[in-house]
Amino acid sequence: MGISLGEIKAIRKFLSEPSAAAAMLGSRGGLFGRLNARGLPETVIGGTERAAAVLAVNPSPMTLTGTNTWILAEPGANRAVVVDPGPNDGKHLRAVLAEVRARGLEVGQILLTHGHHDHAAGAKKFSRMTKAPVRALDPTHRHGGEGLAEGDVIEVGGLELHVWGTPGHTHDSLSFWLPAEGSVLTGDTVLGYGTTIVSDLGDYLDSLQRMHDHAAEHGIDRILPGHGPVLEDPAKTVAAYLGHRRARLEQVRSALEAGATTAREVVETVYADVDRKLWPAAEWSVQAQMDYLASGR
Repeated sequence: MGISLGEIKAIRKFLSEPSAAAAMLGSRGGLFGRLNARGLPETVIGGTERAAAVLAVNPSPMTLTGTNTWILAEPGANRAVVVDPGPNDGKHLRAVLAEVRARGLEVGQILLTHGHHDHAAGAKKFSRMTKAPVRALDPTHRHGGEGLAEGDVIEVGGLELHVWGTPGHTHDSLSFWLPAEGSVLTGDTVLGYGTTIVSDLGDYLDSLQRMHDHAAEHGIDRILPGHGPVLEDPAKTVAAYLGHRRARLEQVRSALEAGATTAREVVETVYADVDRKLWPAAEWSVQAQMDYLASGR
């Protein structure tokens, strides 16, 4: 399988502009979708009594196996909540709707954990397909629906979801707690494996600490992430995330003390063992860590 001149240019753009990743990774038509996922079907992956996910065909170094679009419904109900419709990919959106209807359900509300392309680009189209409103923290990603904020409680067909503000990965990142079964949908705040990109480290550490405390206090049983498999030990997972971030922060501090002055220079030292294709994303996270250290928080 060859790579076209256009794809080579796209690779160069990705390596020089982290912001280009959204357009390239977010759909079957994106670069990594073309190279990694030709011919792959959408797949319904494991969940819980109230949750199942349809996996989008957009695997990549940044989206892992692809984006999880979660379908949530109370047993015996006739309406569902869909969280993160995913990329603007008609085949994926039709697969999600087919799975909803195969379960004897209709979509009552569409929720977004955040506005990144691979989670939210298909939301408007999916709203037109289902006549359901899209709700999000950021007004620019809402379509016919109200906003979402920390402390909101969403009820659809007997299903109850509590909204947590968990900024850090992005300013608009939310998580959704499903108390009936002790699950929390984390979007990109916590992934099924690996670690996530961070835009504001102070906010992110605060969000992780609140999630860890809540897991310890309320006995959360599992994490339903935006990418990767279900995680069965949330407290341990979040504690590991906190430990990893603090260790990386010390590595960044040491690199700066050794004379590094830019995020790129820090990445070349701290992330020397990481695939260079991921260095632009690492620069984004390192800049967040440098900003955190500079703020004295």
